[in-house]
Amino acid sequence: MTVKELLGRARKKLAAGNIEDAAIEGELLLRQALGLNRVELYLSLEDELNQQQEVAFRHLVKRRLNGEPTAYITGHREFYSLDFYVNADVLIPRPETELLVEKTIALAQRRTAPVIADIGTGCGAIAITLSRSLPQAKIYATDISVAALEVAKLNCLRHGVAGRICLLCGDTLKPLPEAVDFIVANLPYVKKTEMATSSFEPASALDGGTDGLREIQRLCHQAKGKLRPGGSLLIEIGYGQKESVAALLARLFPSTEIEVIPDLSGIDRLVSMAC
Repeated sequence: MTVKELLGRARKKLAAGNIEDAAIEGELLLRQALGLNRVELYLSLEDELNQQQEVAFRHLVKRRLNGEPTAYITGHREFYSLDFYVNADVLIPRPETELLVEKTIALAQRRTAPVIADIGTGCGAIAITLSRSLPQAKIYATDISVAALEVAKLNCLRHGVAGRICLLCGDTLKPLPEAVDFIVANLPYVKKTEMATSSFEPASALDGGTDGLREIQRLCHQAKGKLRPGGSLLIEIGYGQKESVAALLARLFPSTEIEVIPDLSGIDRLVSMAC
C-alpha cells in the first residue's frame, strides 16, 4: 500500500471516529510513524510502505481513536509558532492561551528589564515564549508538579532559554523569592462537574474545584504581596467566570484597572489587572 492510500484510509477512519481535523491529525500521525517532516511526507506519497510501517501507523491511529491526544502520541505541540515537547505530565497548550502571551508581551515591552512570573508553567510554553520575545526579561516559572518542571526544563534547553528562566517547584506564588512586575497564569479553571472522566491530561492541571475558580481565587489573594507597585496580573479564565474574577480583584485591589479580553471565539478569556 502506498503512503497516499494509507493516509486516505486513516483520515476516513479518524473522521468516522468523530476526530476533529481528521485530515491534519492523520498526517501528523503518519509523519510520526515514518519519521518524516511535512515536505518529506508529500514527496513520498507514491512510495510503498512495508508491513512494519503499516502496523506502526495503524497502532498510532488506534491510540487516537481511543481518545489519546495526538500531542501525547507524537510528543509535540505547536504554540506561538514554537514546537514544544509534551507528555501526559503536562497540559497540552491551547491556541487561546496565546492571547495571554500577546497581552503580556505588549505590556512588558514598555519596561526596560521586567521581572515576570509564570504560575503553573506546565510544559513551559508561556514562560519560554515570553523569554524568546522579551530577551531582557527575568522570568520565574513555577509549578507544583516536579514531573511538569522536568518537561519545562527540556523545553527551556530546546529553545535556548535555560539561562533566562528560573524554574521553581511549589504552590502558586509561594516559591517566588521576590516581588515581580508581571504575574501571568493559566491555572486550572474547569468545574469539577465538567471534568471528563476519560481525559488523558493530568486532572491537577484542569480541576478548578466546584466553581472552577479555586486556584484562581488563591492566586488573587496571594498576588498583593508578590506584585510590585505598577505591576500587572494576567489570568486566563473559562466561560462565564469573568464577573466573579473581576469582582474579586476589584475588592482586593480597589484602585486597580481591570480589563477583560475575549478570545477569537468571542469567549471572555483573559482578565488583566494593572495596579
